[in-house]
Amino acid sequence: MGDKEFFTRLFAAAIEAADPERIVAAHLPSKPKGRTIVIGAGKGSAQMASAFEKAWSAKYGEAPLEGLVVTRYGFGAPCEYIEIIEASHPVPDAAGLVASKRLLETVSGLTQDDLVVALISGGGSALLPSPPRGMTLEDEITVNKLLLASGAPIAAMNAVRKHLSTIKGGRLAAAAYPAQVYSLIVSDIPGDNPAYVASGPTVADETTREDALKIVERYDLELPAAALAHLHSGNADAPKPSDAVFASHEHRVIASAGVSLEAAAKEARSMGVEAVILSDAVEGEAREVAHVHAALAKHVLARNQPFRKPVVILSGGETTVTVRGKGKGGRNSEFLLSLAVDIDGAEGIAAFAADTDGIDGSEDNAGAFADSTSVGRLFAKGHDASAHLNRNDAWTAFAAIDDLFVPGPTGTNVNDLRAILVR
Repeated sequence: MGDKEFFTRLFAAAIEAADPERIVAAHLPSKPKGRTIVIGAGKGSAQMASAFEKAWSAKYGEAPLEGLVVTRYGFGAPCEYIEIIEASHPVPDAAGLVASKRLLETVSGLTQDDLVVALISGGGSALLPSPPRGMTLEDEITVNKLLLASGAPIAAMNAVRKHLSTIKGGRLAAAAYPAQVYSLIVSDIPGDNPAYVASGPTVADETTREDALKIVERYDLELPAAALAHLHSGNADAPKPSDAVFASHEHRVIASAGVSLEAAAKEARSMGVEAVILSDAVEGEAREVAHVHAALAKHVLARNQPFRKPVVILSGGETTVTVRGKGKGGRNSEFLLSLAVDIDGAEGIAAFAADTDGIDGSEDNAGAFADSTSVGRLFAKGHDASAHLNRNDAWTAFAAIDDLFVPGPTGTNVNDLRAILVR
């Protein structure tokens, strides 16, 4: 079996473990006295909505439900009762603004007999632009671009986003009061804090606008004047988890990186390769994380320590990229290009990294493949791997040697899967 087939099977196992068709049915709420309203946002939320409809009908027959879910362009799924809206990710657009308004309208005017089911997955932060009074959509787009290029971890980015929004940070759930809100969450966040997924539209947390201002200062973010003014205003304060409006709410994380990594490890062992999981919550600059992974792999290759060959070293979480150049790529392809430079000539090491939602950055690939020959193959085609890395142009590099991984939208999102095989 070739390395690419090996890695593709690991990816498929990880995706299957987070497949909404398998996991949503196990977490259905009880049927309410009143209406059942389904809302949602994220790159996997349309597939969650489709799975929810099927499971709901199977359990409760023709019990009525209705609702609205927003997902990324091209990530839709067929639903009979739940309307699917598509909008832009990773940069918000006007379609997302309309979707946010309609979601808030969908949960307004409910009673305590009604149930709101929220289907939340990663990507919802960009898909739910809803700037407060004084800010425009363009301001929110600027803030989002600055955050994506800053190198800040996802928790820090979302702390800023939720204080510059009328829908994030628990505000969508608060708008549903006095209805019960039951959130099913597919986590793409290191540590699986449900309040951080999609900036927590239905789950409040304890971060404050003062925390957001510290993040702005730490990462030297030149926010639009209106955004900065809002953060200095009490109007930016977000609801607290202890607020009475959340008393009857419940949330469950139904899929995560940890579960998917265990599935990938099991698949590797079925193919006769031992697997070790470093962590499901790796964060940090992608190229720096790659240096650590490469050093470990080379140590295993040379000394059979701390793991014996053959072995696949797995990790999850979400790295970041501080954008310095104008190339194309994402955090997984940047991780791999940095690792490829480090393992150049180290025969016996191959690697893979991909985002489980099927998209890495803004292009159509989920990630890429690399091995000890990648740098040499690039050079033979007139490309300098280090130069590509310096301008954040990993996509172009891997495209040149036909090593991009393009599975298409997966219907779920449990963060990144990184795998390093030492033969």
